[in-house]
Amino acid sequence: MRSIISSLACVAMVASTVLAAGSSVPEIDDEFQKVTCGSNIKLTHEKTLFRLHSHQIPYGSGSGQQSITAVPTKDDTNSLWLVMAQLAHTCDRGEPVPCGSIVRLKHVNTKKFLHSHQHQSPMSGGLEVSAYEGSDDGDNWTVECANKKDKFWMREAPVHLVHTNTGKYLATSGRHVYGNPIPGQQEVAAHGANTATENGWMAQEGVYFAEKEEL
Repeated sequence: MRSIISSLACVAMVASTVLAAGSSVPEIDDEFQKVTCGSNIKLTHEKTLFRLHSHQIPYGSGSGQQSITAVPTKDDTNSLWLVMAQLAHTCDRGEPVPCGSIVRLKHVNTKKFLHSHQHQSPMSGGLEVSAYEGSDDGDNWTVECANKKDKFWMREAPVHLVHTNTGKYLATSGRHVYGNPIPGQQEVAAHGANTATENGWMAQEGVYFAEKEEL
């Protein structure tokens, strides 16, 4: 029997704000510990603690598609991303995401997919990461769990998001910060594995669906 998802999602929002004593990691009920399909999540950069973000501001170079940045604020709804299966596949709401699986992340407010391609990023010289209004295999990202003992993508645990087509890692850095019209926001780009300290991300705030019970 499936979990009653609507009420449990509300519980997830509350659980994410309760901190264990002496810890900066929130206490999370067992059924909400895994990142699941259909959840709306915020991804926090492990090193800078900025959130993956998008908005209706296009790049002035490269593809001209909607830009992706990282922001320091926690409460901006433009940092919410819907977890979906890879192109041409489906996953059930509440289905846990295994380490090594391929996902797409859809920007909740603008309905565009986290995307990369061969255009150069505007500041760091990596590959541009954009929000793409179409749908192709440039939207696919492999979830590489940093803790090799993990079998599933776990909340609060660092992962690397590897662009499936290019093999580059989703990354950001405090060294590459925009001025106007988005002052203080960091560039997000795709880089090689040698940027290990810049490509760790954690699923933190959001609306999470409880892990689906097996029939």
